[in-house]
Amino acid sequence: METLLLDPSDVAASAHTPEVIVAVEEAFAAYQRGDVQMPAKSYIDLPQYAGDFRSMPAYMQADNWDAAAVKWVNSHRNNPDEHGLPAVIGTVIYSDPANAFPLSIMDGTTLTRRRTGAAAAVATDHLAVADAHSLGIIGAGVQSYTQLEAISEVRDIETVVVSDVREAAVERFIERFNEEFDVRAGDPADAADCDILSTVTPVEHPIVPAGAVREHTHINAMGADAPGKHELDDKLLESATIVIDDYEQCTHSGEINVPWSQGLLTDEDIYGELGAVVTDELAGRGEPGGPEGVTVFDSTGLAIQDVAAAHVVYERARDEDVGTDFELVGTKL
Repeated sequence: METLLLDPSDVAASAHTPEVIVAVEEAFAAYQRGDVQMPAKSYIDLPQYAGDFRSMPAYMQADNWDAAAVKWVNSHRNNPDEHGLPAVIGTVIYSDPANAFPLSIMDGTTLTRRRTGAAAAVATDHLAVADAHSLGIIGAGVQSYTQLEAISEVRDIETVVVSDVREAAVERFIERFNEEFDVRAGDPADAADCDILSTVTPVEHPIVPAGAVREHTHINAMGADAPGKHELDDKLLESATIVIDDYEQCTHSGEINVPWSQGLLTDEDIYGELGAVVTDELAGRGEPGGPEGVTVFDSTGLAIQDVAAAHVVYERARDEDVGTDFELVGTKL
């Protein structure tokens, strides 16, 4: 047996967005059913290098398949200037749970972008109004691209408003999508005045004012992934229906972490986890008893999303002969 090596272009070619969305939704459902094993992230702090390592292992059992993987990812903020490398580099080892054989080693950076976009699409599908046509995006980095690509699979997006303090990033985003959508630049309030809003920034002071969003806007709060990060006005969170991906992660490092630590939000302010909405244990938008006003999906990212996306990528790559095989595990005992 040989292990399949998948570089960024291989992962991008094999991570078909509709398939990744389905797989990530299956991951949320498996999590709700208890059909996963997902230990907490472990950290290695390296202040001398202005960085850290994080390991994210998980196993999940879907309806017709199961899989295991671990993502080894870092955050070294000085990489771009000092080493000419991305600040975040991810590597995924995707294994057969039946015998532990490493089926693939793949680029985890591209995979993370795709699965994060897919998570926003799953939340949008269950929580946004059915006739949503406009999408606001705050933060025009690489993650913004997969937000639009995935969300437009579940809603008929026509108008896109993108906001970023970096004009060049906004220009690149508009150039990439202006033939497919009506895309224009705006400030955060302009972006918030849409049917759907995705925030993908690392800010620690809210940039989305409570009065800017429409009465029915669904918000994907994707940027907060560490204590102190905070994109949405507290008053907005206090009045919205909040759906989270994981209780421990969101209260510790998700969008709600700051008002939570200050006692402004409590358990009573959380509608539930997305897995409960996916499995119909909680009603989604448009269903009896479901949310009607502003909804917020607080996403911190789960290791099972990486497993689900890696499953799609590996199977598609094998079907289409993508990637490079090499012998990682010797066959001799």
